[in-house]
Amino acid sequence: MNDKPSIRKPWGGRFNSPTDAFVESFTASVTFDQRLAMCDIRGSIAHVTMLSETGIITEDEKKLIVDGLEAIKSTIKAGDFSWSIALEDVHMNIEHALVEAIGEVGKKLHTARSRNDQVATDIRLYLRAQTEIFQSRLLELMTTLIELAEREAARLIPGYTHRQAAQPITFGHHMLAWFEMLIRDYSRFSDCKKRLNSLPLGAGALAGTTFPINRQRVAELLKFDTVAENSLDAVSDRDFALEFSSAASILMIHYSRMAEELVLWNSQAFAFVEIDDAFCTGSSMMPQKKNPDVPELLRGKSGRVVGNLMALLTLMKSQPLAYNKDNQEDKEPIFDTIDTINDCTRALTELIPSLRTNEDRMRAAAAHGFITATDLADHLVRLGLHFRDAHEVVGKAVNLALSKDCQMHELSLAEFRTFDERLDESVYNILDMDNALDSRKHWGGTAPLAVREACARARNRLKDLDY
Repeated sequence: MNDKPSIRKPWGGRFNSPTDAFVESFTASVTFDQRLAMCDIRGSIAHVTMLSETGIITEDEKKLIVDGLEAIKSTIKAGDFSWSIALEDVHMNIEHALVEAIGEVGKKLHTARSRNDQVATDIRLYLRAQTEIFQSRLLELMTTLIELAEREAARLIPGYTHRQAAQPITFGHHMLAWFEMLIRDYSRFSDCKKRLNSLPLGAGALAGTTFPINRQRVAELLKFDTVAENSLDAVSDRDFALEFSSAASILMIHYSRMAEELVLWNSQAFAFVEIDDAFCTGSSMMPQKKNPDVPELLRGKSGRVVGNLMALLTLMKSQPLAYNKDNQEDKEPIFDTIDTINDCTRALTELIPSLRTNEDRMRAAAAHGFITATDLADHLVRLGLHFRDAHEVVGKAVNLALSKDCQMHELSLAEFRTFDERLDESVYNILDMDNALDSRKHWGGTAPLAVREACARARNRLKDLDY
């Protein structure tokens, strides 16, 4: 980072003394907002194209500026650009480099705009591009979940409520529950893009400009759907960043819930799944340990993203209109959130296909929780009992089994008939876990057939997604 302390500030005409060195460093943002460089240059090229088309600058001037900006872009991409804290931010660094490269005509770049509408445009361009990149990665993750669900469509696992065995489901069905969470997340990012895609450029500092600009033309060049209606609002709000961060936070909550189940299932107490060695680490002290670090970190990083959302909400809550320096603090949380959700998505996309399930442990856990009790109650309803009465009958059967330290299917038919004489040998078929699974063949059900059908529908739904 080049400090270039002797550089004249673009706003220096008003001031009688130089900026304090600490204040210069404290107020600079170029150390992090240089990430916006490509978006900034793209916006500037669209802006000067419009300035030329409206006669505010000449075609020759436009060509000089565009060629200069393209050269700067190449330098930045090559890693050879010299960034200066003295020039505060990405915008002034690029503009200064342009003037140095092409001369005085470079100073016309900033005609009819402010850094206020410039940065608001840059962030929108950046978030739009990053959202599209992320959505493509989320598609990959959802595809891996479908593939795992297909592979495990018939693998029995206990379904839980309150962390108590409740009813039998399949591992594939559980994976599709994760899929449903993520496809809603995908749609939230798509919704966010709709409101993100409004052009602030042309709003100036807050009140527009006296030049005869054509904002619709800039929107066309930058592929924005609409033009911001109000110049004051266009530069002062960051609700689009809040919305993106909110969608990212909900996504990370889902990732955290998925990770929590992986940690539990991978534990010795459950041993339902084994996480591949590539996604685990050991202990520096205990030789036997294989720790599920990746899913544990996924849980932890959810707090990071939620924290970024809280930071942005707090940042915006007391700002008067229009732009305030507070908004410089919006970028690092946004950048960190983008990096985090991308890394976490990659981690899950690579981890999930490597999961190995332990059918014996899952089936044994399911067999000791009276998880077909509801099926027996439903059977009694079909025999003529009201559900509440059927519920009580089965509850008594469960209580008897508990008193005898056995499972319900180990009770004799005579014992069952003490609770309701209509019960016959078919009760044992009803209590069979595989039969219980197979009976749930309806749309969204847990039967292997229903799971496979749901997988096919899920694949088609992915094809219909727009990003």
